[in-house]
Amino acid sequence: MANHQAASYTTEEIADLLKVSKLTVYDLIKKGDLRAYRVGRQMRIDAEDLEAYKDKSKSGGLIEKQEKVISETAEKPIQRTESTPPPRPYRPASQRKLIISGQDISLDLLANAIERSGTGYRPLRSYTGSLNSLLAMYEGEADIVSTHLFDGETGTYNIPYIKRILTGREFVVINLLSRSAGLFVQKNNPKNIRTWRDFSIPSIRMVNREIGSGARVLFEEKLRLEGIIPRHIEGYHTEELNHIAVASKVASGIADVGVGIEKVAPMVGVDFIPLVQEQYDLVMYKTPENEIVRSSILSILRSPEFQNEIGALGGYDLSLTGTIMYETE
Repeated sequence: MANHQAASYTTEEIADLLKVSKLTVYDLIKKGDLRAYRVGRQMRIDAEDLEAYKDKSKSGGLIEKQEKVISETAEKPIQRTESTPPPRPYRPASQRKLIISGQDISLDLLANAIERSGTGYRPLRSYTGSLNSLLAMYEGEADIVSTHLFDGETGTYNIPYIKRILTGREFVVINLLSRSAGLFVQKNNPKNIRTWRDFSIPSIRMVNREIGSGARVLFEEKLRLEGIIPRHIEGYHTEELNHIAVASKVASGIADVGVGIEKVAPMVGVDFIPLVQEQYDLVMYKTPENEIVRSSILSILRSPEFQNEIGALGGYDLSLTGTIMYETE
């Protein structure tokens, strides 16, 4: 049994405390009834969020109803004892955590701006790739997701993936920035690598990004359109978790080429071959509960102060920043 004084719990500990299945806990999180956040690969629930949920469900029997839907066998409601701490008051939306998922440094600046905005939200950062971030949002594990997912069939970014993954949900897509993406190559480009077609050269050694990242999706889609089988490329199964790590492998001579963004190249000391202009968007659900934060984020993105802060980093195109790219009815 978990310690009731713990600062946070795992989903297994919550299931034990509430006397329900782990699947029920995940369903509560997905539906937004129980607030949770991700630490690495593990979901955590703060003690105060557990108490807030229990306080809400005391009169409605939500735990019992959820378990009946999932397992068709209702559990007895949890019984309070003298050792159980009294429930804390339910926290309004303006005091809740806000999980921002994605890897670009601009998201850290956005998190800082949200914290300064006075809305009362406490941003938490999850450094997860675009595709995995969207899946986390679908599972109720992220509030704001950044994506740069290229779709080879339409030649567009993000919207085709978001529509498929968040099917049946109401959401809004807002542009954060655009940036140049392409290939890291060694200084003076000794292998004379210029295009995606050059990955078919047998002597080329590459370093890849992890599955689920936007760079990996771009690479796979471009090679599919060129008719190149990725697994035949030397180094295809060598993966790194960010642009800097990929560029470093190229700079050290371990690889000849890797996919990444332009602004990283001078930081690491590699040459860069620009091939696409990436559309880097933010995705949020449209709910009454997050209306305040949605409005706040639009104001932040469109403000000269935020755009000047992002612009000072260099390497970004802010011409569409704060533009609503797509919105469900």
